Amino acid sequence: MNSSKTLNLNFFNKSEHVYLFLFLLSLFSRIIISYFFGDRVLENEWAILVENLYNFKILSMLNFDGLLVPNLWMPPFYAYFIYLHALIFGMEENLANYVITTQIIISSFTTIIFYKIIFKFFSLNISLFGSILFSLFPLIVFSACQISSASMYLFFLLTFILLILNLASQGADGSLKNLFLIGLLSGILILTRRDFILIYFFSLSYSFLFFKINLKKILIIFIITTMTISPYIIRNYLSFDRFIVHSGFGYNLWKAYNSNAKVEGYYIQSNKLKLEISEVKKDVFYRINEDQVYLNDAKNFIIKNPKKAIDLFSKRLFSFFFIDFDSSQKNYYNFFHTIPNLLVSLFSLFGIIIFYKKDSKFNYLICSFIIILIVYSLFALLPRYKIYILPFQLILSLSFFEFLLKKLNKNY
Repeated sequence: MNSSKTLNLNFFNKSEHVYLFLFLLSLFSRIIISYFFGDRVLENEWAILVENLYNFKILSMLNFDGLLVPNLWMPPFYAYFIYLHALIFGMEENLANYVITTQIIISSFTTIIFYKIIFKFFSLNISLFGSILFSLFPLIVFSACQISSASMYLFFLLTFILLILNLASQGADGSLKNLFLIGLLSGILILTRRDFILIYFFSLSYSFLFFKINLKKILIIFIITTMTISPYIIRNYLSFDRFIVHSGFGYNLWKAYNSNAKVEGYYIQSNKLKLEISEVKKDVFYRINEDQVYLNDAKNFIIKNPKKAIDLFSKRLFSFFFIDFDSSQKNYYNFFHTIPNLLVSLFSLFGIIIFYKKDSKFNYLICSFIIILIVYSLFALLPRYKIYILPFQLILSLSFFEFLLKKLNKNY
């Protein structure tokens, strides 16, 4: 019996064994969930974007009498990710299955990245425990099995954070390879979700001010990032005669701030707004001009109803941190989603105070968490967005768990 226990402990003392265990655990859990609950077909905007890419070689969602308007609405990376599968396997009915299979593999590697992050801060036992929770957490598993950029974005985001933490540890000795990878990942993240731009500039600023990374290295990261997104920016300049990465800010703000808005937004226009949108000229600038109409309407609502706007933001902040019980997407709020979410959210609340007492690398995680929490709460929230703060809440929960262990066991 004792030799068996020793053998098990020795198995996890090797990093490669831990990685293999976590990868297989994540892989099997996602395969099982995918079999029962995974998406089977491409739908909505992703289907339109990929079909136009495949058939007409243009990333577009709008067709005005044969005029395909270049897309600015949806960030392009995930559409090209699906398109790559279409090039390999063809536009088949089961294309979604191939995409989900790749996402499951990527999501399984995400668990390893998460383990590498928390192992910087916690013991082997706590890191292993936390990574097992991450690998089996219902929302994280479920997201890998859906046609959505959420799971892939999480992989890139956590890898970016790991590289920033590695850079902080290396200091002046930070390798050019690490700087290149941070810049490359930053570009991919910007092309996957527009809100990453705030995390990006915060991370560079924090690295300069608190990790003491010199300006030359920060500049290298910035140049690599710019080079990564420049093909898309050039494409947009040639199409719209302006330097722009994405549009849709106005529409997303309007969903969050109108007379009928809830936590997850409201999507039905008033008669007045419908009329204004109907008058927007249907040409290549349609999305840009339409977005401006939505932006003006949202701004007018906020100016005329500041208390209502603050109330909506406060409700989103609370719902994002904990859970939105008023959501229309009830499949996200069954027992297996709700209980783990509430427990982790509650423990992370206690963990914030304890976690802040650690060094600047820990505080970087807290600040990143707070920025994501606030930025997403400014706009309409969908249940799947919770995946973007769950890793941080799990880390804070582990901090609280470690604190309790030390109090209960002086020899810990």
